[in-house]
Amino acid sequence: METKLHGWHVANAARMVDFGGWDMPVQYATGPREEHVRVREAAGLFDIDHMGRLSITGPGAVDFLQRVQTWDVTRIAPGRAHYSMLLNESGGVMDDIFVYHRNDPRAWLLVVNASNTRKDTAWLKENAAGYEVTIRDLGADTCLVALQGPEAKAILQPLVGDTDLSTLGFHHVVECSVSGSPSTLCTSGYTGEPGYEILLPAKGCETLWNGLLKAGESRRLIPCGLGARDSLRAEACLPLYGNEIDEETDPVSAGLARAAVRLEGHDFIGRKALAAIALSHARRLLVGFEMRDGGVPRHGYTIVRDGRTVGKVTTGLFSPTTGKYLGMGYVEPLLAAPGNEIEIVIRDARKPARIVERPFYTSPHWR
Repeated sequence: METKLHGWHVANAARMVDFGGWDMPVQYATGPREEHVRVREAAGLFDIDHMGRLSITGPGAVDFLQRVQTWDVTRIAPGRAHYSMLLNESGGVMDDIFVYHRNDPRAWLLVVNASNTRKDTAWLKENAAGYEVTIRDLGADTCLVALQGPEAKAILQPLVGDTDLSTLGFHHVVECSVSGSPSTLCTSGYTGEPGYEILLPAKGCETLWNGLLKAGESRRLIPCGLGARDSLRAEACLPLYGNEIDEETDPVSAGLARAAVRLEGHDFIGRKALAAIALSHARRLLVGFEMRDGGVPRHGYTIVRDGRTVGKVTTGLFSPTTGKYLGMGYVEPLLAAPGNEIEIVIRDARKPARIVERPFYTSPHWR
């Protein structure tokens, strides 16, 4: 599958790769490291049109959302958004999602992972029986891009007319015009930096993409690919579906229960199982670690302690911002405290590492 900006990427010499069935740019001529650094220091523009967008509307929308996802949506006022999850009955993560509450009290938007869009849509429709709700896929009619970095606000402000971006806090949603096109902005992202995810009309989205790049030229804005997106999210210790979370992993084990789950106030699918896990404690916990002697700890590598396998790596990288070799993985709970020594098996050699606090990087640009 191709995003609506696919032709632009090819014309601008992006290196394309398959990502969950989508032909996506992994990098441009600048290279993933420069793209990463540019987002940390200035700004980057990402094509995230592969992400699913599902409209949830109708008088039963609130009751329906209370049943199918983990956050208490009665706490999300119009014009706000929140991170959440879809769980199976055993408490495993079917998907991690963003819930937007649009200006209409009965109108919501779910942003879901690209590889899970069809699965999520079918599951939501299956569970919509008995609710006065309409579920509509907005993928064909819209284009989703992300403008990320400390210069994002200054770049976008001249393009949004009377909308004052300085009034928008974290996870705020606003309907506005971007260069004359009706759009939805959310102050969110996947890089650890301040920025915006922008839902644009599909028609003319390439013109708007070019307009954003032109507007940000003097502030060092560049297009960025999946390579930089992954290293940025890994430094901020943001989960990737299929790595840190999946249907065999619960939010408690992943350390995401506080961020994405509210057990009080609504009876969502998977709540009973998740409450039991929270009471009995998880059998494994997600941790961050730092390699002592270098080496990239790849996804799936074995974690060892005292000659015994104690876990698996989920994400590993050389961190451009910190200059360190870092990773995340699941270990037995007794080993999860920062300071504990472990080993990562890399090419049959055991490499020393130490568990450290997460996230690895916290942006100084939030204000």
